[in-house]
Amino acid sequence: MKILHRYLARQVGATIVMTVIVFTFIILLANVVKEILGLIANQQASLSLIIKAVGYLIPYVLSFSLPMGMLTAALLTFGRFSSDQELTAARASGLSLISLVTPVLIMSVILSGFCAWLNFEISPRCRVAYRELITNAGLSRPTGILRANQFVEIKKYTIYVEKIADDGIHVENVRISQKDEQDEMFRWIKAPLGTFTPDLPNHRINVKLTDAYGEQRDNNSWSPMGNASNFDNFNIDLASSTTAAMTIPISDMTLRQLWSQYYQIKNMSGHELPATNSTAQSLTEKQIHKMTLELAMPVIVQIHREISFSFACIGFTLIGIPLGIRAHRRETSAGVAIALGLVLLYYSFIIIAQAWQHHPERFPWLVMWLPNFIFQFIGGFLLWRANRGV
Repeated sequence: MKILHRYLARQVGATIVMTVIVFTFIILLANVVKEILGLIANQQASLSLIIKAVGYLIPYVLSFSLPMGMLTAALLTFGRFSSDQELTAARASGLSLISLVTPVLIMSVILSGFCAWLNFEISPRCRVAYRELITNAGLSRPTGILRANQFVEIKKYTIYVEKIADDGIHVENVRISQKDEQDEMFRWIKAPLGTFTPDLPNHRINVKLTDAYGEQRDNNSWSPMGNASNFDNFNIDLASSTTAAMTIPISDMTLRQLWSQYYQIKNMSGHELPATNSTAQSLTEKQIHKMTLELAMPVIVQIHREISFSFACIGFTLIGIPLGIRAHRRETSAGVAIALGLVLLYYSFIIIAQAWQHHPERFPWLVMWLPNFIFQFIGGFLLWRANRGV
């Protein structure tokens, strides 16, 4: 029995390593193409930055690739185990299927615990660090958002440069126009030379122009601007645009942060809700509870997502073992195809639940748990039937 347990554990473990590497590479490649490739094209991403970005993404990707790898490993291993008649030989020796798969089930529980650690703490922190890295990379080379011989809008400024130096800071033949609160141009500046220097702590770009000349609109007339020092050295503030990027979204919060956010919303009083004081005073306790629930539901859904998704390895293993035995196939392509179909089915529930997070009456938090309940129930039933030889 111990020999068979070690044999199955080695087979499943080796297949998990192989499939997790493949799935991790595919998902990483999709993220790199989506977000990092633009920085590379703009010469804003060095080799060290790319390595750091990929390193930050790996824990996030592992939370998806590990359950997928466990499912694929169960399908492939027990498909081969069944097609090679090894299962028949084990049963002829008086061994039950349940006793054979015990180490694999224990392995799935261990992986679920590891996935919980990733989902609750490591993955969210790495995602925040990744977003900060990408945001700062965009600011570290401000001319990366500019294009030679093209007009580019940055907030209230429209900037044109004829040439950008290789250092990404110095530019030639600069033209800058600025709009007022009514979105009308009231100032323009030109200079033969200029520098765009990043100020990362303050989220702004320091612009310094050489031999600048400018005009400013006063009512309906234009006149030359006075002292050149008033407009040849100024800042383009990006705080409002980068603050949104740097703010931690609910999807990137740790479990502790999510609970803190939930209790903060739950403890809100009526006047703190999105209503006027007079309206808040007239609200009934039931209405206040409903409004608070609507505000808190996205956080509730995310909490249930992190917890329920940690059990994916167990559900995938329970359904993967009997399906692999029933498929009775050695081909890797068949196992991978079945795995992808089951993964798509599992994630469809998560997508639906997140789409319903603003509709508490549809119980989106419960929808998050449905794939686990369905996979574990059907998998347990099929495993019971397979153990009886039905």
